[in-house]
Amino acid sequence: MVENSSEKTSEVVIQGEQSRIVEIEIKPEKTKKPTGDEPCSDQPLETRIEALLLSSDRPLTEARMGDLLGISGAGTTQRLRDSIDELNGHYAKSSRSFRIEKLAGGWQMLTLSQFGPLLTRLHTDRQSSKLSHAALETLSIIAYRQPIIRAEIEAIRGVACGEVLRGLLERRLIKIVGRAEELGRPMLYGTTSEFLKVFGLARIEDLPDVEGLNPPSRKKSPGEGKPTSSQTEIETDSETPVDPSEGGVDQSSAEKKSGD
Repeated sequence: MVENSSEKTSEVVIQGEQSRIVEIEIKPEKTKKPTGDEPCSDQPLETRIEALLLSSDRPLTEARMGDLLGISGAGTTQRLRDSIDELNGHYAKSSRSFRIEKLAGGWQMLTLSQFGPLLTRLHTDRQSSKLSHAALETLSIIAYRQPIIRAEIEAIRGVACGEVLRGLLERRLIKIVGRAEELGRPMLYGTTSEFLKVFGLARIEDLPDVEGLNPPSRKKSPGEGKPTSSQTEIETDSETPVDPSEGGVDQSSAEKKSGD
């Protein structure tokens, strides 16, 4: 509690042969609230981490957990990882149906894969929302070749994919990451953090090797399109997804016009 009251005291000041009384106002120092407090510090670190992960519907990074727990300084990340390892060891010994897994750059509580058939019955309403073969094929191309323009995707698949791209944008599995430096400035597509969560990946580099598709970490040649620095990244978590048929000239249509 901060006290705003002040105290006054008197002091005799002597100047030569004269003296006078001066009132001096003394203001008490304001008390500051303590910083760096640790909520529930009387509980073990492992149980506090467990409580956070059980209550979160998305992965928590080590930095975020440290902020929530009120701990910082050198060795914080290692302390958190050691605590997670200890929790997973306890879960394994007691045959629990879940583990704490690294996912999309953070940590999240996940059920074990062997319980998939049981959970499928619980979430039967999600069966209708499965990705189609065309959507999975398009998503795979984007994941391995990102950033990539629509014309390149269609060249690989051999069919138009405007509707498929629109559906993937609505599901927030892909996003528009910029525009290519070529004729028509077509939009470039890439995957999102939601993609990592859905497919259980910690990072995009964890994708398995597939023959005929290069990993996302490949170096592009100078002639290939890259996002421009002036192009602001468009996230698909907005209310209205971007229509892939708008905001840019398709490469195939541009070539057709130039041929005419």
